[in-house]
Amino acid sequence: MNLLTFSNSFSALTFPTVRTSALASIMSSVLAFSALPAVAADLPFPHLETIGSSEISIEADMATIDIEVVVDAPTAKEAKTESDKAISQFLSRLDKAGIAKNDIDSANLNIRPQYHYQNNEPAKLVAYQASRSMTITVRDLSQLNDLLDTALDQGINRVNNIKLSSSKQAEYVERARQSAITDAKQKAASLAKGFDKKVDGVWQIRYFDQQPVQPIMYRMAAESSDANQGYQQGQVTVSDRVEVIFKLK
Repeated sequence: MNLLTFSNSFSALTFPTVRTSALASIMSSVLAFSALPAVAADLPFPHLETIGSSEISIEADMATIDIEVVVDAPTAKEAKTESDKAISQFLSRLDKAGIAKNDIDSANLNIRPQYHYQNNEPAKLVAYQASRSMTITVRDLSQLNDLLDTALDQGINRVNNIKLSSSKQAEYVERARQSAITDAKQKAASLAKGFDKKVDGVWQIRYFDQQPVQPIMYRMAAESSDANQGYQQGQVTVSDRVEVIFKLK
């Protein structure tokens, strides 16, 4: 079920001529706390500015996981062999699960010597560490737990993060934008009515792209029992806002 909520935002109302002391007092208080650009106050006709906003929470239906294999071995070759083996086995499992190749991003191999340090003694080489990471997009969320279990069983020893998201992002971004526009218009109509005015068209629209989706992030260590948790109840948030200057009559 999609949940739609409007957040409160500040709206400013200004007139070119103040005719009563009561209205002057009200407008003075409004302008004192307003962070609106100077151009809004300098317009030579009655106007008001509103900020429309919206936020929609939707159920996640896909995930992106970042995993890594880290291996220590006496030689660089052995470390590489072990890391390659783990990655190869997991890639085979992903193929059987129907994960498309363009949904898999595998990083290059990284090998570092590991040293042991003691006071007043030369550093001693004790091992070589090989690491390789992968990013996988899982478009069927019901597969996620099984893939994580398989990764851990086949030598992938780090699950760095799990990001839940929605495949309907574009649809809900547009819906959030239209809801923000409606919010701005409703606020303008309400404010104008309260001051015995009517909205007489739009003078200016200011819009800045928002971060469209706020994903849910999970972080865990490979040894954590959280690997068996279900992730299908997660939600992501889509929000948008628009600033509008309306003319009044």
